[in-house]
Amino acid sequence: MTNPNPGTSATPRHVYFFSTCVVDLMAPGAGMDAIGLIRAAGIEVDFPSAQSCCGQPAYSSGFTEEARRVARAQIDLFPQPWPVVVPSGSCAGMMVHQWPELWADDAALGARARDVAARVVEFSAFARDVLGLADTMANPPTATAPGAPHRAPVRVALHTSCAARREMGTHVPGAALLRALPGVQLVEPQRVAECCGFGGTFSARHPAISGAMVNDKLDAVRDSGADVLVSADCGCLLNLHHAAEKRRAAGEALPRCVHLASFLRERLGAADAARQVTD
Repeated sequence: MTNPNPGTSATPRHVYFFSTCVVDLMAPGAGMDAIGLIRAAGIEVDFPSAQSCCGQPAYSSGFTEEARRVARAQIDLFPQPWPVVVPSGSCAGMMVHQWPELWADDAALGARARDVAARVVEFSAFARDVLGLADTMANPPTATAPGAPHRAPVRVALHTSCAARREMGTHVPGAALLRALPGVQLVEPQRVAECCGFGGTFSARHPAISGAMVNDKLDAVRDSGADVLVSADCGCLLNLHHAAEKRRAAGEALPRCVHLASFLRERLGAADAARQVTD
């Protein structure tokens, strides 16, 4: 399911950027790359400094009242009628689908939650539909032009978090963006729709099961022949990245893990794009 009313495909003058707590604390390069792409289109980005968490960890653990308190601290941060761009499909899904449910019995807060939810746009959808990056990349500058995109052949696998795939359908715009990149071959691992094992608090509560799941996912990505593993969900990416780092230390060759925004900037010729999800 996607956001039934993600705003307009017309280019706005301003957007809010809700970075998510994971991007803010552990993968800031991904957030800066997403903001860089938005600003390159001439759009002003407002980053509300009081933002923190969307409330999803508490909500998915069954702590509805705690989730309501966390989300309540965010809901007034977006007063202008601008799109709210979120570089995580699972967090965007929480804001679009669960925020209105949290205040279904409160007329005033419910209306505010529905207003924000209607303006939330997941980053890959915004990049394809509003920034028009699929069209831009399909007709890039010449290879000799300043800032020209990388054309070296590379095989890329796309991972989409469970919530992002099922609530927001983000695998569709993500794949479209990657297919449009010159020199990029999109490969599909076996069982592509399966969980990486992160699942927010699931990985902390069931580490053995989570570890087996992430290694199964890495095996499938490795066997696909991918050189790079891309996702627009940093929770999954951090899980995959650190598991891959552990296996690399034992001598195994595995793809690097990078946020979609960083990979897009890299292939578009940005020398300062993040090369992996976290340093």
